[in-house]
Amino acid sequence: MQGSNETSSYLLIDSRVLPDVFRKVVEAKRLIATGQARSSSEAVRMVDISRSAFYKYKDAVYPYSSRDGERLLSIYTQLKDETGVLSHLLQFLSTAGANILTINQNIPIDGVAPVSISVRTNDMVLELDELLEQIRQMPGVVEVRILSGH
Repeated sequence: MQGSNETSSYLLIDSRVLPDVFRKVVEAKRLIATGQARSSSEAVRMVDISRSAFYKYKDAVYPYSSRDGERLLSIYTQLKDETGVLSHLLQFLSTAGANILTINQNIPIDGVAPVSISVRTNDMVLELDELLEQIRQMPGVVEVRILSGH
């Protein structure tokens, strides 16, 4: 048993060797997070575990998702204050396979709005240089540069 003065330690274990309750807790948490279940009571019914098992493990069991291979990119743009410019840029990024995570747009000043966009690029079908060049060529794009990422 872990004492209150000890730090947490983690183990990476193949879920196939664990009791089903752990996978079911993870699934119940996913159902709640995605809105497929409106409450923990509904989620535990859907995955067929007890509420007590859910509450016992919910803060200790998480799905493993290796973020080592995750590629994030933050792009800074200045866009003309014209209808559809941002929408066109977002559609282009989506079509290129970039998963849009955040968008921060400020009020336009002198007809130009600064917009920062963070994307996950793991599934992108374009190389970064090609992506940036195509964005530069879009009507209404005044400036584009990389803030962070690769």
